[in-house]
Amino acid sequence: MNDLLITSPANPRLKGLTGLRRRRVREAEGRTLLEGFEELSLALDAGLVPTTVYYCPDLMADPDSQLEVVGQAAEGGAETVRLGRAAFEKVAYREGPDGFLAVVPTVTRTTADLALAADPLVLVCEGVEKPGNLGAMLRTADAAGVDAVIAADPVTDWGNPNVVRASKGTVFTIPVVSDSTRATLERLVRDGIPLVAATPDTDVEHTEVDYTGPVAIAVGAEKYGLSPELLAAATYRVRIPMVGRANSLNVATSAAILLYEAVRQRHR
Repeated sequence: MNDLLITSPANPRLKGLTGLRRRRVREAEGRTLLEGFEELSLALDAGLVPTTVYYCPDLMADPDSQLEVVGQAAEGGAETVRLGRAAFEKVAYREGPDGFLAVVPTVTRTTADLALAADPLVLVCEGVEKPGNLGAMLRTADAAGVDAVIAADPVTDWGNPNVVRASKGTVFTIPVVSDSTRATLERLVRDGIPLVAATPDTDVEHTEVDYTGPVAIAVGAEKYGLSPELLAAATYRVRIPMVGRANSLNVATSAAILLYEAVRQRHR
């Protein structure tokens, strides 16, 4: 390949990449970072077109085969830039980089942009703070065949590099949107989608409701759970049985349990 080669970690172009770790910059530029061979491959297969792909053969596990991904991105219209090892390690945001970093458009859709099937399974994540949790829920949603994931009253953004990383790139394969809790509830009501809200303050266990039709499952912030507004609007409030001393599960774990109960019922 005869791509532009950058070897100096002090190159001004690389400083712009590190700026995309900040939400303010991401929102102003409409771009974010995607790092990793698997993540980039998944995003490309989903039809995402990166603005630029930065790559470093010295860090690749199998350059002969993995460089095909760079060619695939170039064929789709992406600029490709080769980096020396020191330069790549300067801009990589995770430990043990594998030689792939792409600049991609951020997700800016709202509930008004969401197209749903007639019998959708939707995950609503209200006020979730930790990017790792949001990304983990996306991986579960992808595996469970969820039709859409809504970040209601979001604290973090879909373009957060740690969301992208934790999701293994599935943030680009699942329809994801961000909106207020009110707008989210209005959309669910408009489409006639029942809402199942996870909360410890109920006697109804999560296996006791019907998920076989259109349904939205809502989980809340790590510390405070779901808002009173969303709980008041829920068709069902359900709890996950717990017999230990801890009074709650990790929000990503809770989402996985609820989603796979829905999968079990819907497959049955």
